[in-house]
Amino acid sequence: MALIVQKYGGTSVADLERIRAVCDRVAATVAQGHRVVVVLSAMSGETDRLVALGQKLSARPSPREMDLLLSSGERITVALLAIALDAAGIRARALTGRQAGIYTDTAHTKARIERIETATLTRLLDEGGVPVVAGFQGIVEEGGDSRVSTLGRGGSDTTAVALAAALNADVCEIYTDVDGIYTADPRIVSDARKIQRISFDEILELANLGAKVLHVRSVELAKKFNVPVHVRSSFSEAEGSWVVQGDAAMEQVVVSGIAYSQKEARVTVRGIPDRPGIAAQLFGALATAGVAVDMIVQSVGAAGHASISFTIPETDVQQANDTVAGLKEEMAIAAIEVDPAIAKVSIVGLGMQSHTGVAAKMFETLRAEGINILMISTSEIRISCIIARDQMATAVRALHTAFGLAVAPALVGR
Repeated sequence: MALIVQKYGGTSVADLERIRAVCDRVAATVAQGHRVVVVLSAMSGETDRLVALGQKLSARPSPREMDLLLSSGERITVALLAIALDAAGIRARALTGRQAGIYTDTAHTKARIERIETATLTRLLDEGGVPVVAGFQGIVEEGGDSRVSTLGRGGSDTTAVALAAALNADVCEIYTDVDGIYTADPRIVSDARKIQRISFDEILELANLGAKVLHVRSVELAKKFNVPVHVRSSFSEAEGSWVVQGDAAMEQVVVSGIAYSQKEARVTVRGIPDRPGIAAQLFGALATAGVAVDMIVQSVGAAGHASISFTIPETDVQQANDTVAGLKEEMAIAAIEVDPAIAKVSIVGLGMQSHTGVAAKMFETLRAEGINILMISTSEIRISCIIARDQMATAVRALHTAFGLAVAPALVGR
């Protein structure tokens, strides 16, 4: 008998029909003799609707009140599923984040879990019940006051993995509307292949690079506490993709997947003095302004001047431009250029640690397609290139073919 945490996303609980389907799946798991904890998201589109309501009343609504507002979406779904399970003869209890013992820090709308007190969950499980926990939310206590907090977008994944870690569960199953993790976005690459097993490190890179299957923070927790994660579809019974610790067999695969991001922009600051401290001054100001910087390239020009290019989320373009413009006189900046039409294309794989020629193959593949590389960054298991946005799809397809990702590797076991 295993202890299983099952998390169902918004599309899986989009209406009463889907909630009944979740009820059936939970009931089948219980019938197999397993103990089950369920974590639910709000109904598909509900969180966006609640955000819009708050913003119609205020351009800058209180984060504290928004947390209370947004937490209502998950409370509805857990109550409905508990009702359905009870009607099916299964003892269930709907729990808010607070009732489930999830305590967070004080960062409203983007809180991080600090601890989980499992006494209530353990008692319900020992009594043969199914705890149905509202994802995405917790409780914060400060100065004798307790308030609802939310974990930010994708927070239900984080809730599920955190609960699995705290309860020492055998597996955390993440149910969504796709049947696993693919070698590339199937909407772009028609022969993209479902990955049977992928390491925590690889999926963490892919999630950071734009893949949307799992939230970054949930993967970080799964890796830290070694929680096996099974990503699968709530619309079928098919086996999904397992996220686990890497092993020698997985390192035989040079590249596991291709990721991309189109929501980036490149800023180039030209003609700045080439002297110690200039980069610290520039990026210190950007950090203070809350601008998230990704890739950075500095080049030395003539007469003791340099240029620095860096990439940022496209949502930060105005803030970055205003911040750098405010330094123009102080730093003797000659020009500021913004290129909003870029994309980042990345290859990820544990095998890069032990195989040579991977970068050369990537660059040659892009050259053969007439794609110019604007910037490059690397890690032990990842190579990323900034290219023109209108060439992104071509680059992803070409790299997927070049590294043979349509063909399943000969890996045995799970």
